[in-house]
Amino acid sequence: MKNFSNKVAVITGAASGFGREFALLGAKLGMRLVLADVQQDALERVKAELEAQGAQVLAQVCDVRKADAVQALADATMARFGAVHLLFNNAGVGSGGLIWENTQADWEWVLGVNLWGVIHGVRIFTPLMLACARQEPGYQGHIVNTASMAGLLNAPTMGVYNVSKHAVVSLSETLYQDLKLVDAPIGASVLCPYFVPTGIAHSHRNRPDDVPSAATPTVSQLAAQAMSDKAVSSGKVSAEQVAQWTFDAIRDAQFYIYSHPGALTHVQKRMEHIVAQQNPADAYEETPQVRDMLRAKMKLD
Repeated sequence: MKNFSNKVAVITGAASGFGREFALLGAKLGMRLVLADVQQDALERVKAELEAQGAQVLAQVCDVRKADAVQALADATMARFGAVHLLFNNAGVGSGGLIWENTQADWEWVLGVNLWGVIHGVRIFTPLMLACARQEPGYQGHIVNTASMAGLLNAPTMGVYNVSKHAVVSLSETLYQDLKLVDAPIGASVLCPYFVPTGIAHSHRNRPDDVPSAATPTVSQLAAQAMSDKAVSSGKVSAEQVAQWTFDAIRDAQFYIYSHPGALTHVQKRMEHIVAQQNPADAYEETPQVRDMLRAKMKLD
């Protein structure tokens, strides 16, 4: 996809973090924007900010866990703009702690947003984009799914999040292959950021009532939250930079998008262990102080 001017972009998780930056950059490129998020006040602020810059914007509250909500978003998009060219399946939440301590509600919430949100986006919008391609001469489209370096690695105390993001990487690679198989004029990319200052560390602020948090967090969950807060807040790469790299990747038809390419050494080591049938390496081999801190905080009785 080379030309963004006057094209329609649909962005989930658009009220903050990467989603907001995708929208701001899309507006600068002359795109018409469809913004979706569960946080209505923040969504309205972004909408007002973009409209003040002259962008055409449709903003809709959407819980991407729910198929009917994503379908309503697609219907509203077509009613307002009549086409979809660029889709960012970007909404995401985080949860930590020892994997056996996560509740069923934790799993339902994280997989609901991080995985089912992408599934619904791909399932509903891809046929819509293919239909647009049949009607619009020279149509070019692209789908970006936000995963994480946690979709390529498996750090301790991030089990639910790791599972969701590994699934998104797999889904995205398959989407890429399927689109190529049918010669669709639609590209696909998977965004795998590492620690970037966004609102992901505080995603519990938008946790719905139907998947409540446990009354008392476990020691491991508190430790994981503290570690995540520190790692994300200290990140040197900005969400704005990641958005620019993502649009560059779309323009270049690049599938894998990384915020921290240096982390790929850990991915390479993981792959080498898999091929050699070796046990997984210590995730904190290079930062034993982090491992020791976690162990000290999570002494099991």
